[in-house]
Amino acid sequence: MADVKMAPQSRAGKPKNSSNFMTNLIVVVACIVAGVLIFNFVLGSPGNFHDGAAKMHPQNFMGQMYSGGFVVPILMATLLTLISFIVERALTVFKAKGKMDAGEFVRKVQYHLANKNVDAAIAECDKQSGSVGNVMRAGLVKYREMTTNRELDTEQKVLSIQKEIEEATALELPMLEKNLVFLSTISSCATLLGLFGTVMGMIRSFAAMANAGTPDPNSLAGGISEALINTALGISTSFIAIIAYNFFTTLIDGITFGIDESGFTLTQSFAANYK
Repeated sequence: MADVKMAPQSRAGKPKNSSNFMTNLIVVVACIVAGVLIFNFVLGSPGNFHDGAAKMHPQNFMGQMYSGGFVVPILMATLLTLISFIVERALTVFKAKGKMDAGEFVRKVQYHLANKNVDAAIAECDKQSGSVGNVMRAGLVKYREMTTNRELDTEQKVLSIQKEIEEATALELPMLEKNLVFLSTISSCATLLGLFGTVMGMIRSFAAMANAGTPDPNSLAGGISEALINTALGISTSFIAIIAYNFFTTLIDGITFGIDESGFTLTQSFAANYK
């Protein structure tokens, strides 16, 4: 009995970790710079304060945000980073979903395979243009190859198709899950940053009370304002991150289910049609 010979896994689709790291680092650094610039030149504009360049008495919301202190630009950089990766994940995941619903796509492929029209099934994969279609196409190419193979028995052929699907899946899934760690990390860290800013603001408030014979209303109000602004920024950033993370993981779970369904369809179809 001949041994099953597997083609070497292509390296073209493997994630380029070093390139991804540098790209992500550039995005994070750019967001930090942008956060600092917005804090100093937009929020800190003299026009946002009653006393101009002294910047002690804000006259609008942007001036109030500036009074939140040094944690505000950090939180703004975190929010900008979050928005950047939400946009990146949206472009990637929606492209991976393809142009056709996974369930409808699998049913069309099943129809063509039942009629032993593998080329038509492959054409459906090209129309789908998503991760499910990519995996199914790789499996169908091996499927077509196995239909003319006379050296292997049916069980070996099914295993060969299954192996090809697993390799194609291993190339698709990292692309779908990439950078989700940023969303999950920000969902936790943003709240902690906001809490840190809150604590700093409260320290400032109590220090103002302790260092004056009578409490200074301006210093006290400034400390409380700093605390509340950081709390609001941290909670809102964390809220957006949690919603985005759950949204994308739900979409990815649907794509993963479609990939699993496509693999099961191919192996079962071959086992039934080419005994």
